Amino acid sequence: MTTMKKLLLILCLVLFLLPNVIKSQPLYYPPTSTTATWETIAPSSLGWCQTRIDNLYTFLEQENTKGFIVLKDGKIVLEQYFGTFTSQSLWYWASAGKTITSFLVGKAQEENLLNINDRTSIYLGEGWTNCTLAQENNITIKNQLTMTSGLDDGVIDNDCTDPICLEYTADAGTRWAYHNAPYTLLDDVLQSATTVNLNTYTQLKLKTPTGMTGGWTTIDFNNVYFSNVRSMARFGLLIQGNGAWNGTQLINSTYFNEMVNTSQNLNKSYGYLWWLNGKPNYMLPTTQLIFPGSYAVNAPSDMIAGLGRDGQIVSLSQSSGLVFVRMGEAPSSTSSVPTIFCNQIWQKINELDCTLEINNQERNKIVIGPNPATNTILISNIESEKYSVEIFDMIGNSILKVSNQSTLDISLLASGIYLVNVQQGNQSQTQKLIIR
Repeated sequence: MTTMKKLLLILCLVLFLLPNVIKSQPLYYPPTSTTATWETIAPSSLGWCQTRIDNLYTFLEQENTKGFIVLKDGKIVLEQYFGTFTSQSLWYWASAGKTITSFLVGKAQEENLLNINDRTSIYLGEGWTNCTLAQENNITIKNQLTMTSGLDDGVIDNDCTDPICLEYTADAGTRWAYHNAPYTLLDDVLQSATTVNLNTYTQLKLKTPTGMTGGWTTIDFNNVYFSNVRSMARFGLLIQGNGAWNGTQLINSTYFNEMVNTSQNLNKSYGYLWWLNGKPNYMLPTTQLIFPGSYAVNAPSDMIAGLGRDGQIVSLSQSSGLVFVRMGEAPSSTSSVPTIFCNQIWQKINELDCTLEINNQERNKIVIGPNPATNTILISNIESEKYSVEIFDMIGNSILKVSNQSTLDISLLASGIYLVNVQQGNQSQTQKLIIR
């Protein structure tokens, strides 16, 4: 046997003997019939301890959760309901439902019913805003998908879709602002382009192929999607599979990749109505501040999420093979977009692995104490000699900023929930602080 053949044989043996954990795991897709059995996987096969699972459930219950599910490679590994809520109970997605709209817009484009670069007024008619005609004609469907319409998000009613509520602030594409009204009007764009109502198009293009249930309900100005927990998990699994369901591609791959990647240069952590982790910075609703680092430092860097008011979350990571869904009432870290709560849940999931010591997982994490606090806080476990500490309120206003100072006087700050960001060189960590 020649040397080359020997090397090839050795290489083949090595590849064959590599542990399964580093091989790509095929996704399992549950049957589209909701009465069929959804396969499960034992938590112990992932090294997850029951005591730590119980701790996770205690945390979720304390945070007003109604339903929670975790998928691993498509199979159910955790599923828990609280109070009278069951697997069949319906709940609202809130702004997490924006991700469905994004998917449907991509499907309509694939069918040549619209183009995201089209002027919105082609579908809504001229005068759908209170802007000049020139200003209005600059707004495209893509601007609506990316929250860059330039319309004023500071109006009295951010949800109002009447033209009088849609005021000019900046040229389209030059300002990122989380604004519900331009998003909501995407549903009208869809209905105009497809000539069918929103529920019908959702049924045809999404629910039937995946087995999802639920539907859209109009509440005031908003179209809100309601479903059970498993239906939201089905949608998360579809996205984890790059828009394919059991071998069938349900959405154009080019559009899908655009949807789940940075869509503009203003907010790196925003795609087409999806929140993206692992980016160099992020923005939050109601503020023009740019925060350094990832919004969910405890989640995988490739994690993406649909995030809705009162802690409605569908979150997934292809690298980990995990999808989780949380439905319920508002957690303690409530906000219009539950970035903090999403990060907290990922932290709890990280702690499930009994093969890892939590202390080792946390050794590089800054510690804030006491927390809750009243007068002063001490930030420990800072590794760099040069660092900055900045405290933000929950709408993104910078309240306090110091350099190379680990003990902070917070006695003048009002009671409430804050974010503490520590910047060490290129590394950034953010944690929640409660002041009483």
